[in-house]
Order: sequence, then C-alpha cells, then structure tokens
Amino acid sequence: MVPGLAGFVVALTVVIAGAQAGAPTPQAPPDTAMPTVISLPPAFDRVLRDYEAAWRDGDGQRLAALFTEDGFAVQSGSPIRHGRAAIAGGLTKPGGTLQLTAYAYSSSGNVGYIVGGYRYPTTVGAGGRFVLALRSGADGRWLIAADLDNSGPREAR
Repeated sequence: MVPGLAGFVVALTVVIAGAQAGAPTPQAPPDTAMPTVISLPPAFDRVLRDYEAAWRDGDGQRLAALFTEDGFAVQSGSPIRHGRAAIAGGLTKPGGTLQLTAYAYSSSGNVGYIVGGYRYPTTVGAGGRFVLALRSGADGRWLIAADLDNSGPREAR
C-alpha cells in the first residue's frame, strides 16, 4: 500500500462505519438569504409569463407548447414527464396564480438557462426554486428543454 494511503483508508473506514451505525450527519443551515431578483431580456421573460398564464388557466396543451418536442418536466412530487404529450397531461386543472421570478440567466448561441424562484400568493417563506434549460429553434423562439424545480427549504418549526 502507498504510504499515507493506509491512513486515508482507515479514516474512510471509520467515517463509513460511523455513518452506518446511525451517527448523525451534520446539517447545513437552511438557505435563508434570497438571491436578488433580476429583469430578463424580453424573449426570456416571455417564457416565464407564458408559463404563468398556462399554469393559471390549467391549459396543459399551452404549457406543453412552451417546451421542445423532447422536453422534460422534473417537478417536486411528480413523475418525470418527457415530451409534450406527457407534459400536457401533467396539467389538467387551473393551478392558481403562479409567480415566477428570475435570479440569473445566460445564453450562448441557441442554448440558455434561467435560474429563479416560484411562489403563490399564499406561499409562506422562501418559496420554490427552478432551473429552466432553454433552446431556441430556427425561428429564434426560446423553448424549455428541461424544467427542474423543487419546493425549496422547509421552514423551521
């Protein structure tokens, strides 16, 4: 065995054994600082406003039309939906007033992303977070290639 490697292996074994024995794992403090909300260029902002409207109205077909043909929706508490038909089937009734805000965005060529947060008027605390991976088509319109979201940190009780 290489010198120094033996000590590493012993230390790693102790850590694994401790974890397997039910030793508590230190938890990071909750994310309490909210990122700064930014304005988006009109083409990216349109994606968020159209998403809000389709969600509010419960229009699965209109929501799915915001995605690429092979798009993914990966949302908290839901199965992964792949393709427009599956995405449309995931929204079958009005979803309420969804409020989307952006924290960051970027694009290069025909790919881009938006990182942001979502809330409803009744949301308490930080709300949820999302990342939209975007791709523009030949017509220059930005579509969602992947929508990944999570409900955000749990509030302290």
